Order: sequence, then C-alpha cells, then structure tokens
Amino acid sequence: MDEHIAESIGRPDLVRLEDGLLCLRFETMKVVSALAAVRHLLDTGAVRRGDTLLDSSSGIYAYALALACHRYGMRCHIVGSTTVDHTLRTQLAVLGARLEQMDPCDDLKLDQKRRVARVQEILREHPGYHWMRQYHDDVHYLGYRAVASLVQRETGADGLTLVGGVGSGASTGALARYLREFSPGVRLVGVQPFGSITFGSEHVHDPEIIIAGIGSSIPFANVAHTLYDAVHWISFDAALSGSVDLLRRHAVFAGLSTGAGYLAARWERDRDPGRRVLFIAPDTGHRYVDSVFARHREAAPVEDFAPRIATSSDELALPWSRMAWNRAPALPTARAHEGTGGPCLVRGQ
Repeated sequence: MDEHIAESIGRPDLVRLEDGLLCLRFETMKVVSALAAVRHLLDTGAVRRGDTLLDSSSGIYAYALALACHRYGMRCHIVGSTTVDHTLRTQLAVLGARLEQMDPCDDLKLDQKRRVARVQEILREHPGYHWMRQYHDDVHYLGYRAVASLVQRETGADGLTLVGGVGSGASTGALARYLREFSPGVRLVGVQPFGSITFGSEHVHDPEIIIAGIGSSIPFANVAHTLYDAVHWISFDAALSGSVDLLRRHAVFAGLSTGAGYLAARWERDRDPGRRVLFIAPDTGHRYVDSVFARHREAAPVEDFAPRIATSSDELALPWSRMAWNRAPALPTARAHEGTGGPCLVRGQ
C-alpha cells in the first residue's frame, strides 16, 4: 500500500500496443524523479523538512515538485512558464506551492530564459532556498532505476530500443543508463522539437510552437549526449497527428510529446522489426484538449509522415527529420556554461 498519492501517480503502466511496440505510460512522469531527488536530499542532509525548494517549470515538473514537497513536508516555490494552465495553477495553490508565472509571451525560448533569470534573482533574495536544478543535476536520474527494473521484469532489456523526449535528459538518459546495466545493447532514441539547442536544431523554426518539456533554448547540463544513438526532430503538426492517431488507434490519451515519440517509435520499429521499441508517454492528454485533440479533424494520417534522413544539423527540415547520433558528445553550443550549475553525479545509487 502506498503512503502518499504521489507514489501511485508516479508508477507507470506498461502496455503492448502492437507486435514490437510498447508504451510506458505515466500519469505524471516527473513525480518519479522529484520524489527520489527530495528523498535523497533529505537523507544526505542537503535539506531539512520545512525548507523551501525552488525551480522553474513549464508545467509537469511544477506539479511533481509540489507533490514531493507535500509528501515530505517541504515548502515549494515555482517559477512557471506562460503555458501553465488554470487547472495546474489551482492544484498548485491548494497544495500550498507558490507559483510565479511569467507574463504571456509568444516566444517560449524567451519565456524559458526569463524563468531561469528569475530563479537566480530569487536565490539572491533568499539564499536559504534550495534550487532543485532539474535541468542541471543528475540527482533527478535516481527515481528511474525502479522504472528500469520494472521494464526488465516485464519485458526484458535484450533487443530493446527506448524512445522518448529528451527534455532535461533525466527520463530517457536515466532509463537507458539503468537498462544498459541489464543489457548493454539497449538503444536510445531521443525526440526533440525543432528550435531546440540540445542537439543543434536552434536554427530551424517551427511556426506553431516549440514543444515545451522535450526541448530547450538553453544548454542543459544533465543531458548525457553520449547515451543517445539517434535523434528525431518532429514538428507540432506531425506530433498532433501522432497524438490523435495514438488515441484513435490504441485509446491512449496522452500529451503532445507522446505523439511525437509515438511517430518516432513506429518508424524505428518498422525499420528494424527484429527489435522491440518502447516509447515513453510522460503525461495524460488533458492539457492538450483544446490545442491538440479539439483539432483532430486537421490531423493528417500518420502514414503521410516520414523522416528526412539527415547527416548533419544543416540538413534538418520540417516536419520531421532523423539523424544518427552514435553516442557523440554535445555540440559546443549545447554545452552548459560554468555557473549554470553543473551535474551532480550521484554514484552507487
């Protein structure tokens, strides 16, 4: 029996959709990393009950951190994206979290940079606050060990390809790292929006939106580029079609980044049918009812999409591109600068 609802929310469902295609579905994925990170900080004495934990979020991590703070008796302060909606704002308020939301902004790259700047201001004003550094600290990898063990028990890791949004690097990076302890042959395929700096697509503009949560306009220190075998860049329109098809074909109601991952996973499975492909669904589709699912009649058939195979970032183009990454290091523009909070590698956990 769980002791707190956060533990239940963070436990994923593993679903076989088709031969060779599996879905790891979360209600709210980042609860896994937030719970383990806060527990580790308490156990090591880095924070004490009653302290204030601070971070920036486009939505999912705000809810996850608020739940972890509720679970462990901490205070929570979030600098939120302009994309945080009314439902989440209300939940955060009732949970006792303080939310500072950015003013409306059409440029989500600017929104992200403003949030990071505001976090630095708050730390100067309140030096006793603990910055969770979800974009920079490998402590957020810890919670995914249990998820990797679940996948290993249920499906085995041999012949497995893992597909998911890169984002801060914690979910896909951690799962691949832990799954490779069972089977070194696990392949990792990252999914990015166009415009993200992390794997070098900042020069390609998606006129709809940079998909919040799986890309970044600033370098993230805890993205381990050398874990990734390939990367897919998928536009809003293609991801919308993926989300709609996933609901229509398999009754899985999940967010926009899941739609992008679903497209990439189908392609990877069809390209190498001898392997099983597991893609991550990090959240439900409720936040996307108006922006995605209400537009289901606009969705093109997923069979109409196929990636452009690129050999360098100069060849990336909408609506979908794929490039072999071959576990290469980060490009110079994607390396975190000193002072942004480098990764705190947690060994032996």
